[in-house]
Amino acid sequence: MSELKTNVVSEGRVQTLAMDFLSVAQQAAIAAYPWIGKGNKNEADRAGTEAMRNRMNHIDMDGLIVIGEGEMDEAPMLFIDEELGTKKGPSVDIAVDPVDGTTAISKGKNNSITVIAVSSRGSLLHAPDMYMKKIAVGPKAKGHIDIEAPLIDNMKSVANALGKDVKDLTVMIQERPRHDDLVKQVFDAGAKVKLFTDVDVTPSIATAIDGIDADMLVGRGGAPEGVIAATGLKCLGGDFQGKLAPQNQEEFDRCISMGLSNPEKVLSLNEIVKSDDCFFVATGITDGLLMKGVRKKESGLLSTHSFLTVGGKGLLIEADF
Repeated sequence: MSELKTNVVSEGRVQTLAMDFLSVAQQAAIAAYPWIGKGNKNEADRAGTEAMRNRMNHIDMDGLIVIGEGEMDEAPMLFIDEELGTKKGPSVDIAVDPVDGTTAISKGKNNSITVIAVSSRGSLLHAPDMYMKKIAVGPKAKGHIDIEAPLIDNMKSVANALGKDVKDLTVMIQERPRHDDLVKQVFDAGAKVKLFTDVDVTPSIATAIDGIDADMLVGRGGAPEGVIAATGLKCLGGDFQGKLAPQNQEEFDRCISMGLSNPEKVLSLNEIVKSDDCFFVATGITDGLLMKGVRKKESGLLSTHSFLTVGGKGLLIEADF
């Protein structure tokens, strides 16, 4: 990774929009910044969403939101099938969360980010905002995961790919009662658990970043975050598998209506993100695993810290506004 304050050179037509979407993420983070620690997660989400929508509508693209955050908790959101942009540029699919970690931002906690994945039209999973079972690893363990296999089997496979003993693995798991059994299985294997409270996009991406103690992520979280994380991991050469988890007949039927004939099918990385012409961008709102949060300088300028991955490179970008 490196710091960058100039343009990113990209090869794909969609990837040429990367710097425009970096600006989108930055503006959304800045808009949400005043709501840190104010106890109102919906206002933080609304501010980020409005800023993101406004900036995206000025980009020369024919954009379509294919999966977005907000339906499960009735929060402000960019709506699935919402069209954005000037209609003059590339046709793109967009997966987005204007404020991932709304509870964290409302309580002044770490790990709140704004995050976006973009790919060529028709290439991102088109699904409702619902739960998804996930497993994520970095490049060295690519091809060595099976979401249908027992966790211990995946741990042995990943450890072998990384040249480690199972007991030396670090497994990222969101701290939720639904994951208590996963935590126990990791402990029983003698490996290390690293719990996080919110935002599973960052720990998923962390599995592909050298220098971060994160070998794999497992658990169940939001489908939008799954699609976004899968895009980032595809750009970084990692691997991801997902499986949608409808909670009721209504969610199952919604999947069917959106063209998913088998909603509970195992989805490989290349089924979630079908194109290589894609990119991932995130900006920190509060401090987190990959990025620093928005900071106000003595000059009055706001400083942002972002992570952008395009064409196999991960770039850390600092900017003042």
